[in-house]
Amino acid sequence: MTFSKDAWAANAALYETIRTMPFNAALAEGTLSEDRFKHYIIQDAHYLIAFGRALAVAAAKADDADGIVQFSEGAKVAIIVERALHGDFFQRFGVSAQDFEAIPLSPACHHYSNYLIATAWSESYPVVLAALLPCFWIYAEVGRDIHARAAANNPYQAWIDTYAGDEFHEAVRAVIATTDRAAAKASPETLKAMHHAFTRATQLEWMFWNSAWTLGEWPV
Repeated sequence: MTFSKDAWAANAALYETIRTMPFNAALAEGTLSEDRFKHYIIQDAHYLIAFGRALAVAAAKADDADGIVQFSEGAKVAIIVERALHGDFFQRFGVSAQDFEAIPLSPACHHYSNYLIATAWSESYPVVLAALLPCFWIYAEVGRDIHARAAANNPYQAWIDTYAGDEFHEAVRAVIATTDRAAAKASPETLKAMHHAFTRATQLEWMFWNSAWTLGEWPV
């Protein structure tokens, strides 16, 4: 068994909880309220800045030239390509650049963003990859799942198509392969840390989407 297969199997129940959570069910049905999706897309835009920074650190820690290219390009995609998707929805919802900058990170987004950046700076390359992998992999699986059951004329079809598309899935497969290669050379202690990082990031994926569903804000 590879690291990725072991990690996915160990977190299968948690993934199923994410797949079937109310936010994703309503997204597939096309009934997700505009307020909830707007909350999600704004927080996701904030998150992707942190995700891009973490990918850039992963590139700096990569153990070969291919990894440097892979994660440098990943950081570019996170900041430029996916920002275009957010920009389209911002225009639809009337969210200006000034509006976006004025909206703080939600507690869940703040937690997840800082977890990834702290892990990227403080942990070894294999552990960094394990922390980054759930965002790639879970989005790919959820995207394909929602695409298969999405209602016709879904108002969020652009989001669904992005994460269900072959280009995104090809990138995800490449990150899985790189993570497995790093894990194959890792010590038992590092593998344990990798599994912990993968699970924690998966839990934070749930927290992020659930925060959009509950319109999470700072309580004080």
